[in-house]
Amino acid sequence: MTVSSPIRTLGIIGAGRLGRVLATLAVDAGYRVVVARSGDPAPVARTIAAIGATAATVSDVIAVSDAVILALPLSRCQTLPADEMRGMLVVDAMNYWWGADGDRPDLDDPRISTSELVQRHLAGARVVKGLGHMGYHDMEDEARPAGAPGRKAIAIAGDTAADLDIVSRLIDDLGFDTVIAGSLASGIMLEPGADAFGADVGADELREMLDGFATSQRGIVVARARGGSLPT
Repeated sequence: MTVSSPIRTLGIIGAGRLGRVLATLAVDAGYRVVVARSGDPAPVARTIAAIGATAATVSDVIAVSDAVILALPLSRCQTLPADEMRGMLVVDAMNYWWGADGDRPDLDDPRISTSELVQRHLAGARVVKGLGHMGYHDMEDEARPAGAPGRKAIAIAGDTAADLDIVSRLIDDLGFDTVIAGSLASGIMLEPGADAFGADVGADELREMLDGFATSQRGIVVARARGGSLPT
């Protein structure tokens, strides 16, 4: 058992490929894991049980978890029960994809990060952006113990140091180094179009990508949309 985080029961909302990979890594790290899909959990119960996790309803996952990872299409965020999630630590691993979300200019506005939109809906929850910029297949293949040569890094963004620390320890348990990108608004540096999105690199290289965001093509677009300023 390698759990170093205050999180003991980890909830995952989203039973697709990313959700299943995260569930597997968390179970392997010693966490109790409960997974929900958008509807009846029965169709995925056997698959989730084979991982070593438990399938449940969204409400049950929220009720029993110390923290919840959102691994579902971004457009479905509005279906989440915000009142039930007040006070909860929420790790937002979602990104806008037109193929899954449809044509949604409101989810592709460079003036605001998608995690800030999630925070607006989940008022009262503690949202941290993370676990969404590395491909699920890379996470599945690249998890390594702390200190292992060539260990890869995952960046996170959030507004509260204590929550960033908890999520950092979770990521370390899952098998990756952590890089702090900045405030929740800085999560835009981890979204599609940014150099860090899709990155399967170590901590030093990931920091270089984040440091270079301002002069990158995506960074210039974001700065122009925000009147010349970038999030910190």
